[in-house]
Amino acid sequence: MNIFLTGATGHIGSAVLQALIPAGHSVTALVRSEKKAATVRAAGAEAVVGDIRDLDLVRSLAAGAEAVIATASPGDATSNPVETAFAEAVLDSVRPHATFLRTSGVWVHGSAPDITEETPRNAPPLVAWYEKIDSRVLDAAGIRSIVIEPGTVYGHGIGIPTQVFAGERAGDPAALRLVGPGTQHWTSVHVDDLAELYVLALEKAESGSVYLGVSGQNPTVRELGEAASHRLGLDGRVVAEDAAALVARLGGFGEALLLDQQATGEKARRELGWKPSRRSLLEEFAAGAYDPS
Repeated sequence: MNIFLTGATGHIGSAVLQALIPAGHSVTALVRSEKKAATVRAAGAEAVVGDIRDLDLVRSLAAGAEAVIATASPGDATSNPVETAFAEAVLDSVRPHATFLRTSGVWVHGSAPDITEETPRNAPPLVAWYEKIDSRVLDAAGIRSIVIEPGTVYGHGIGIPTQVFAGERAGDPAALRLVGPGTQHWTSVHVDDLAELYVLALEKAESGSVYLGVSGQNPTVRELGEAASHRLGLDGRVVAEDAAALVARLGGFGEALLLDQQATGEKARRELGWKPSRRSLLEEFAAGAYDPS
């Protein structure tokens, strides 16, 4: 399949690219620099230098593709208008029956102990705008639409889990400050397992499908903090951070990190045959994959 991919040098998108090529798909990646273009060409894709804000370019690339996979986002206050405009440009230009696979996130469901794709949305402000754009894509007529909701994505020593190792030391003897109180669970998924889910969804999912991209491993932040503390030579000692202090420190991102979520990702296993197999996040910590350099 001929695919137009955004975010091909990001954490998720680079893994998706590495999974698409050996699966026999051809990829045209929109990247922001010649240096990034060289990276995606080395991976076996074609590269176009530009920006997802260039809507004429987006329309042209989408019109020439059998599928569009969107993993790029500014990751700042402009994310809502930029991603919305991108989605509208794709929907305006893709050929009939083409596939549009959009990346959303499990945070849209808010805190819940057993999240499925049917769990009502209760998103924190940081991602509350996802609902409108996700629904717009899923309800689009004449195309095949898919939304994937990843959990906390980890792997290759990068991603949100680095926040755990970044905590301050407090007390005597020193303990690692947790990300919030530590009682909250984080859903999790290794980026390479997640990439395999994207390929399976691209090849098998029915139009209008939503899939949680989660491994079924839902460690508490305290468990993660204790594992990090051992790696940092603090003998597993941790100290909780007041929730208000976390929000004061990280704003809306901090509010999202306070969500207490658990999920299995069973639907993707049942419908697509997805089999996440990489090390759990706790195992990654224990193996030193997130040790500070």
